[in-house]
Amino acid sequence: MPGELPRQQFVLDTSLFITEEIRRGDESLEPAVIRLLDLVATARLELNISCYVPPSIHDELATMLRERDVDEAVFSRLDTWVVRKSPDRYGVTIPANIVYNFIDEMSDRVDRGLRVSEQAIREVEQLDPDALASDPTDDGREEYMTDADRILSNMRDKYRGALRQGVLDSREDFDLLILARELDAGVVTEDRGIISWADEFGLRYVRGGQFPTLLEEYLRATGVEDDS
Repeated sequence: MPGELPRQQFVLDTSLFITEEIRRGDESLEPAVIRLLDLVATARLELNISCYVPPSIHDELATMLRERDVDEAVFSRLDTWVVRKSPDRYGVTIPANIVYNFIDEMSDRVDRGLRVSEQAIREVEQLDPDALASDPTDDGREEYMTDADRILSNMRDKYRGALRQGVLDSREDFDLLILARELDAGVVTEDRGIISWADEFGLRYVRGGQFPTLLEEYLRATGVEDDS
């Protein structure tokens, strides 16, 4: 049967493995990732579906999994069934219009970031001068945050959202898209910025939380039993 099936390929993002959307009930991260990788393995053997990650994504994912004390067996499965491949950054071409749109979007986001900063400055200007200094507690220690600190913390969140949310903002993201374009593969991610730019690149994409179900449906439709 595998020889009769058209070859499908997917490039996987870190967010696929980390998102709670792939978990069942109160399932923790490690069993969810193992179940996902078992599905990837079965799809590879039975349906000729190959999954890839760029080395930069692999390193990022490995760091996140180790920070969560995931067992080494997970890394063994990952390295066995998910192919590490560097994207051909020199050979893959990108339409000039994509670069034009990226520059235009980043220019707009810088303007939005400036407006967020200006608003924070105006809010600080309205504070009582005494509020700009930390108030000591009864034991002589300073309070954790002043009113000015809270304004600045809020500004950081808004500034980060204005400049980074929903945008292509890392080499890992770029590697993911370039590799998917090179392989004519689908992108699997929960990152809204990557999804937006997958559209720009003309790539197929699957939301990370839907990917296990997609593989299960493929297996079911072809008569392969899923024991996960």
